[in-house]
Amino acid sequence: MPDESLDTLRGYAFAVAYRMLGSVADAEDVVQEGMLRLYQAEEDGEQIHSRRAYLSTVVTRLAIDELRSARARREEYHGEWLPEPVVDAGSGSGAEPVAGAEAEPGPDAQAELADSLSVAMMVLLESLSPEQRATFLLRDVFGYSYGEVAEIVDKSEPATRQLAARARKAVEARRPRFEGSRQRRDELADRFFAAAFEGEVNELESLLAEDVRLHGDGGGKVPAIARPLAGATQVARALTKWSKVGRKVDAWVDRVEINGQPGALLRDREDRIISAMVLDVVDGRVENVYSIVNPDKIGHLGELADFRALIRNIPR
Repeated sequence: MPDESLDTLRGYAFAVAYRMLGSVADAEDVVQEGMLRLYQAEEDGEQIHSRRAYLSTVVTRLAIDELRSARARREEYHGEWLPEPVVDAGSGSGAEPVAGAEAEPGPDAQAELADSLSVAMMVLLESLSPEQRATFLLRDVFGYSYGEVAEIVDKSEPATRQLAARARKAVEARRPRFEGSRQRRDELADRFFAAAFEGEVNELESLLAEDVRLHGDGGGKVPAIARPLAGATQVARALTKWSKVGRKVDAWVDRVEINGQPGALLRDREDRIISAMVLDVVDGRVENVYSIVNPDKIGHLGELADFRALIRNIPR
């Protein structure tokens, strides 16, 4: 039987809600409401055969409602939308095996769980309808049967199978790939961040895929690129230009894992967070760089630096 302690259930519910919403704050709100409803149902004497199944249903339906209301806001978002980053995703953020089936998930299922947490996959999932996103995650990531998914999303089983097929087709067409060796991935990331921060443009360019893309999310709150930059030379120059600013304000790179991928937090001299950066590493090269500087999206990671003040106070 799966562990149905409150702490485990809360972690499981967050794993579902975060993948649905791409927002830590919204996921936490949905989980809190789901846990409250579970508590109230048990207090009222409702017969609950599986707390996990009950919570899955409540959290998924709440997340679908939230996605519907958030869609209009995201269509009007200033610049490129990226998910809120989760640091050290392998411990406590929902990357751990939490499949709906009774059996412990195998290596393939665990890899699916990890990949579904990546920034690249979260961006891809944004292209799905809320119902498609829920069906894909519950069926292909968390391992629920079609009958169980149908009950959760309140659809017939044939309709659920159609939703899953459409979602799977859309995902497979653009599914991101990642470096299979964690050691090679992390070694390359170490070299990347060292070269980027020291402004070693030639070394940096050698680590980038020819068609690398640089993504930025400032949300209109702080300066960021308005649209992705493409190409190794252009991306390397942009990163080394940013690194000059970082060195002038005595910033430093804190290497961490973000959404299951190699990343770093840029911190000021007082250890306050300036930005979060995540890498997609494929075939020994960096294929995507995601820079998240929107303070609304990184505030949950710790105390934030005043980005605009840092820029104003750069020594001339």
